[in-house]
Amino acid sequence: MAFKVGDMAVYPGHGVGVVEGVETRDIAGTRQTFYVLKILENGMTVMVPTSNADAIGMRELIDEDEVEEIYEVLAERDVELDKQTWNRRYREYMAKIKTGSPYEVARVLRDLFVLKGDKALSFGERKMFDTAKGLLLKELAIASKQPEEKIDERFGEIFKD
Repeated sequence: MAFKVGDMAVYPGHGVGVVEGVETRDIAGTRQTFYVLKILENGMTVMVPTSNADAIGMRELIDEDEVEEIYEVLAERDVELDKQTWNRRYREYMAKIKTGSPYEVARVLRDLFVLKGDKALSFGERKMFDTAKGLLLKELAIASKQPEEKIDERFGEIFKD
């Protein structure tokens, strides 16, 4: 996948960003080309080697058709939750978020919501819930060309207690 300046891209674990440049630098005697990606959520700049952007999981935003599929994943309630310890579950969910797949992030958000109905989430799980929600919120808003407030309202409908 080749990105151009101005393209929107998703960087796993950080969310949607804009490719602000493509730079070539000498690192340890090797010349490498990087995408300069500015993350929209927090303004952080990430330099991603173009040679392994795919392997890292950098990808295009989902399209409008996939937006509804994400909502369907979020709305599923007939899910089998692991009865493992919170820290093992945390590691597993973090690995899913780091894949960069919007479907995996949606599953984490949904599973944590369902789990929250059974028992209180640990501090780490609450933080992860907020992270997953933020990652999806931004991407769904841009993909569906709607304000984040609208997407947050839809989340509220899906996750009403």
